[in-house]
Amino acid sequence: MLAVLSVEIRKLNRSLAAVLAVAAPSLIAVFAFFMLLRGKAAQPWEMWMLSSIGIWAYFMLPMSVTALTALVAHMENGPKSWDHLRSLPLPRWHLYAAKAVMVLAVVAIMSVLTLVMTWGAVMLAVAIKPELSPTGPLDVGLYAATMSKVFLAATLMVAIQLWIALRFASFVPALVVGIGGTFFSVVATSAKQGVFFPWQMPVNMLAGEAWRVNTALGLGCGLGLVVLALAAAHLSRREVL
Repeated sequence: MLAVLSVEIRKLNRSLAAVLAVAAPSLIAVFAFFMLLRGKAAQPWEMWMLSSIGIWAYFMLPMSVTALTALVAHMENGPKSWDHLRSLPLPRWHLYAAKAVMVLAVVAIMSVLTLVMTWGAVMLAVAIKPELSPTGPLDVGLYAATMSKVFLAATLMVAIQLWIALRFASFVPALVVGIGGTFFSVVATSAKQGVFFPWQMPVNMLAGEAWRVNTALGLGCGLGLVVLALAAAHLSRREVL
């Protein structure tokens, strides 16, 4: 398994995954930078950091997962290398489990970068307009814990997207599902049923009601791990179409 993971890391290094991992958090940081410069009065750190987490969970995370899973799957689907990989003397599920681990690792890195880049963008803007320096404490523990919940709640969404991306040789089905899931998540933000919708589970980590947070976190992480296991078992027994 370690050998398979090592190969996957090398593949990612040669792909555009690094660009995607930096680009998505950078967009949020740029947004925070210009919003602070447009401000008239100083705002608390909590507003800037939680707003960035909200943007990440609400829109940028689903779209990044859609692009990332399509990219990871295309590394094998494009050159049609599945036949070679599946003929290697190792359990087939290792191939798909390694893909899942790499996708989750990249999403975790992007989550950390979102927090770090937002902090950097705010500090850079404050250097230009010192009078808008954020007020209150910078509660790193709170923001890290919230982002960790967002990441865990996104596991089910990641599992669904990766399963579809690996199942079909064409990237179209995965893109359709990802764009469609993000669309319905945006237009139905206030729906109570959204707590059961995989694409809305991450943003529910910012909800004020404890039951929404706990339900979305439990379903997103718990079912996500189950779906990842089912995906590895299913894909190891089928050919890519």
